[in-house]
Amino acid sequence: MRSHLLNDATAEQYRRSVTEGVERVAARIGTTDRPFTGVTVDALSPRVDGIDLDRPLHDTAAVLDELDDVYLRDAVYFHHPRYLAHLNCPVVIPALLGESVLSAVNSSLDTWDQSAGGTLIERKLIDWTTARIGLGPAADGVFTSGGTQSNLQALLLAREEAKAERLADLRILTSEVSHFSVQKSAKLLGLGPGAVVPIPVDHDKRLQTVALARELERCARDGLVPMAVVATAGTTDFGSIDPLPEVAGLCEQYGVWLHVDAAYGCGLLASLKYRDRIDGIERADSVTVDYHKSFFQPVSSSAVLVRDAATLRHATYHAEYLNPRRMVQERIPNQVDKSLQTTRRFDALKLWMTLRTMGADGVGQLFDEVCDLAAEGWKLLAADPRFDVVVEPSLSTLVFRFVPAAVTAPAEIDRVNLYARKALFASGDAVVAGTKVAGRHYLKFTLLNPGTTPADIAAVLDLIAGHAEQYLGDSLDRAS
Repeated sequence: MRSHLLNDATAEQYRRSVTEGVERVAARIGTTDRPFTGVTVDALSPRVDGIDLDRPLHDTAAVLDELDDVYLRDAVYFHHPRYLAHLNCPVVIPALLGESVLSAVNSSLDTWDQSAGGTLIERKLIDWTTARIGLGPAADGVFTSGGTQSNLQALLLAREEAKAERLADLRILTSEVSHFSVQKSAKLLGLGPGAVVPIPVDHDKRLQTVALARELERCARDGLVPMAVVATAGTTDFGSIDPLPEVAGLCEQYGVWLHVDAAYGCGLLASLKYRDRIDGIERADSVTVDYHKSFFQPVSSSAVLVRDAATLRHATYHAEYLNPRRMVQERIPNQVDKSLQTTRRFDALKLWMTLRTMGADGVGQLFDEVCDLAAEGWKLLAADPRFDVVVEPSLSTLVFRFVPAAVTAPAEIDRVNLYARKALFASGDAVVAGTKVAGRHYLKFTLLNPGTTPADIAAVLDLIAGHAEQYLGDSLDRAS
């Protein structure tokens, strides 16, 4: 069994095995003509359940054959131009090269004596990102597993900085369409069920600053402590960007921690055309970024950034076996001092390889392309009488629904759109997402693939309309 351990004696075997795996994946990607096969849970589950994990195959080729049957053949492929559903991006090749390197070396980014150069690379990328945001010379941060963890850590810091005598008095103010991780973080931080106060949004799904000011004043009047305002730079459902300068001004007026969740909109930090859409982000106390959304990185690659490095002390714990206090005096840089995690992958390497190969402008150009694509898609939807589109996009998301000419009952329109989405997914021809707007069912395109064209969008809209009309026809047949 030692023959399977990567070391100096097995380096050639490692090369052959990984090359074979890469060739299998490349073959699949090179021949995939739709984003999904349409396989059902009932069809795929028996193939997985039938594998006896206690009877290994002892052959890499055989294992890859089996993997093709239970995974590769039926995977949902985000690289396909008609995958238009969630915040999943196609990934750039330099980042995949970084992924292969970091997996093989297997550095753990918690302490210097496990990562050395990896520690310095991560710190350099944090500095690069905080400079792009404009957080100032005292800024710092750390890579995380994703936006949910970044938001949790930011709100942990905000809770500690608030110095409230009672947790029950703490409030988090955020838009009613902000990410669910704000609610989840509040629960994990021991706050009460009413701690998160949803602030209404305007027609463009942006937080209403008048309502925010009113709620901040109410907290002051009622003796409550607003520990943080969470503004969103790219909501999951709409891609909407809250009015960051106005929100920042209110936070400064009331002395409240401002966290900006830019998990989606962080791609604008590299944009050549639309950077001004997140002006005001530089006034935040903390920021979430997800490179694995709009920097075209493989999952996972995220970070939480803070204006004042000293606030990261709230996540610090010194263990004698790992990062004793004396290391601080010895100026040994241990990233675990800043992180909620201990063992942590060297995910920063993927972004490093990307920037060193493509440059920030290269990444920004790709993100600008999907923003431009969304603008074109909005024009198509706005001009198509079959569809109702919600808001003009700020990033690359379109929310809309099919509206039958002969149907006016809202519940029936909901059923039509739910059916169309389900039927489209079952066909495998395209994958779209869904959400609710004012309690009604809508469909959603999240456009993160620069390879998607307006023609692809038009074709998917025709597919949706076709499935919807089939449902309506079947309904009439059943009624008669």
